[in-house]
Amino acid sequence: MSVPPGAGPAPHGATAAFGADGPGVKTELREAAVITVGVALAGLLLGVLWSWLAPRVPLVGDVVDNAWVVYLKDTEGEQAIGVDGTFTLLALAFGLLSALVVFLVRKRGGVPLVVALALGGLLGSLLAWRLGVWLGPTGNVLAHAKAVGKGVTFSAPLKLGAKGALLTWPVAALVVHLGLTALFGPRDPDPYATPYGPPAPPAA
Repeated sequence: MSVPPGAGPAPHGATAAFGADGPGVKTELREAAVITVGVALAGLLLGVLWSWLAPRVPLVGDVVDNAWVVYLKDTEGEQAIGVDGTFTLLALAFGLLSALVVFLVRKRGGVPLVVALALGGLLGSLLAWRLGVWLGPTGNVLAHAKAVGKGVTFSAPLKLGAKGALLTWPVAALVVHLGLTALFGPRDPDPYATPYGPPAPPAA
């Protein structure tokens, strides 16, 4: 009996829904674009949280020789390190969550998806950084010092000293997503396994 075309087993790595080449390049690129935009927009929330949770660096204004000067109130304080640390920890959490969500939404994976996750995380970090600075205390330190008065403590502008923290989100997202894919992702069928089941018993 002849086998009709298309009735045989699917090629190695193929699925009934997508065929041998997966969902197609256009579909993968479209999904990657959506993931990039979605992950990047999550940076808005990161920026708000960073502006809210980051410690404030105290400054004090004074008048010396009829000129305003601004200096740190606590020269041995670690608030500036805390600002960078807060951003890094938040970015790490966002990397973990974004990788988990993307994996749950699309377990099949793929190079475009991984690139989208990394690019979206980087854009989200940049967006969070600029938004946090904008939401934080004013960058015009001298005007702020004059406004609050001589000897009055005020907060320094929010500043990210360690720019390497911007890579925390995309790196964490990549590592977690690759780990989830390796542990729980779909497995390719065994190329040496027969698709027809066990051989029939010999005729009596």
